[in-house]
Amino acid sequence: MTDLRDGAVLRAARARDENGILACIQALADYEKEPDAVDNTAGMIAETLFGDDPRAFAFVVEGPDGIRAIAIWFLTYSTWTGRHGIWLEDLYVHEQYRSHGYGVALLSALAAECLEKQYTRLEWTVLDWNEPAIGFYRALGAEAMEEWTTRRVTGEALTALAARGEVAGAV
Repeated sequence: MTDLRDGAVLRAARARDENGILACIQALADYEKEPDAVDNTAGMIAETLFGDDPRAFAFVVEGPDGIRAIAIWFLTYSTWTGRHGIWLEDLYVHEQYRSHGYGVALLSALAAECLEKQYTRLEWTVLDWNEPAIGFYRALGAEAMEEWTTRRVTGEALTALAARGEVAGAV
């Protein structure tokens, strides 16, 4: 646990943080102009982060008034380095707490996790229109991976791709 300003602490998320984490996720979706995109629930967060076999993790900044910021992450693996890395899925600081150092503190905690566990990377994506975030990340020394483009398969395309394997006898 790390003490921050205004009586806030940075710590690993724990059971009973689900509603505060979900509120941050919804606020992030609102900020990213996707207010109806969140299907997640407090129960799903509990299972994912605190179930028998957690595959995702979170750090939170908590103040006397509740959770002010989150970093949700999971492990990746580099075949080139032979080591894990961290993929930061979401970093969010409630608007009234921006410029309090919480974002830097959360990213610093993730970097320390990488060093402690000998992970070689800390990676994430940022929307190309989110200039405040891009500037923030650039100031921390984060490099844009210009030659890499993220690809995603979801919904009907995901179902169709799975079916292709079944047809080929792969599944």
